[in-house]
Amino acid sequence: MSAYTSLPMVLSAVIYLLAMAAHAAEWAAARKPETAPVRELVGAGGPVVLAPEEPAEHRVRLFGRIGVALTAVGAIAHVAGVVLRGVAADRLPWGNMYEFVTSSLAFAVVFYLVLVWRRGWTWLGLPVTLLLSVGQGLAVTVFYVAIAPLVPALHSVWFIIHIVAAAVSAAAFNVAAIAAILYLIRTRAEARGTVSGYLARLPKASALDDFSFRVHRFAFPLWTFTILAGAVWADYAWGRFWGWDPKETWSLVTWVVYAAYLHARVTAGWKGVRAAWLAILGVITFWFNFVGVNLLTVGLHSYAGI
Repeated sequence: MSAYTSLPMVLSAVIYLLAMAAHAAEWAAARKPETAPVRELVGAGGPVVLAPEEPAEHRVRLFGRIGVALTAVGAIAHVAGVVLRGVAADRLPWGNMYEFVTSSLAFAVVFYLVLVWRRGWTWLGLPVTLLLSVGQGLAVTVFYVAIAPLVPALHSVWFIIHIVAAAVSAAAFNVAAIAAILYLIRTRAEARGTVSGYLARLPKASALDDFSFRVHRFAFPLWTFTILAGAVWADYAWGRFWGWDPKETWSLVTWVVYAAYLHARVTAGWKGVRAAWLAILGVITFWFNFVGVNLLTVGLHSYAGI
C-alpha cells in the first residue's frame, strides 16, 4: 500500500510539470500577434485587399485549456495520493513535512480550480502550476519519508483542527502572493505603457491588488486561529501554551508580517507596490516556517523525519 501511495504523488508532479509547460506556451502564444496577411473581398466583385490577421487567439485558448485540463487530472492523482497515504497509515496524512506539504498543495490546487470554474481565472495557471511543480517535486524527491506511526504529541483532536487550518491558510497565502507578484509585473507594464501580450489578458493592476487584499483578509484570521489552536494543543501535549520553540516563534513572525500588511492597508492606505512587497515578505516567512525551520532547527515541532 505504501508503494501505491507514492505512485499518484509522482504522477501528479509530472502532470503539473506538463501543465506548466502548456501554460508557458499559452503565455508565449499571446506575446506576439501573427502578422501574416489574409485575403478579404470587399463587396460583391470588389477588389481584393490585404489585412493583417488578428492574434492567434485560438492558440492561446487551446494551450490554456490543455493546461487547465492537465492541472485537473494532476489534482485528481494528487488528492488520490493524499487519501491513499492516510489509508495506508491508518491515520490522517499530516504526521510529517512530506504529508503536510502534499496536503497543503492539494488545498491550493483545489482552490485554484474553483477559481477557474467559478470566475474563469485561467491567468493564474502559469504561476500556480509553477508552485505545484516545484512543491510536489520537492515533496516526492527530497521530503519523502516512509509511513510511520504518529509521535505521542500528535494524538489529539487538536492535531486535526490545527493542521487543517494551517493547510488552508497556506493555500490562501500562496494564491494571494501570486496575485501580488502579478500585480507588480502588471503595474510596471502599465507605468511604461507597454501592456501587451499575456499581460493584457490579466486583470488591471488595481483589480489584482484588490484580489490579493481580499484573499489575505480571509487567510489572516484563519492563521490567527491556527496559532491559537496550536497553543491549546501545546498545552495538551507539553503542559504549556507557549515556549518560544522555533516553529512557534516563526509562526508569530509570519503573523506579525501579515498583521502589518493588513494594518498598513486599512489605516495608512498602503495600497499598491508597498503592500505587494509586504505580502511577498509574508509568504517568504511563511515558507521558511513551513520548510526552513523543519530542516535547519531542532525543536518540539521537528516532525520532518528527513
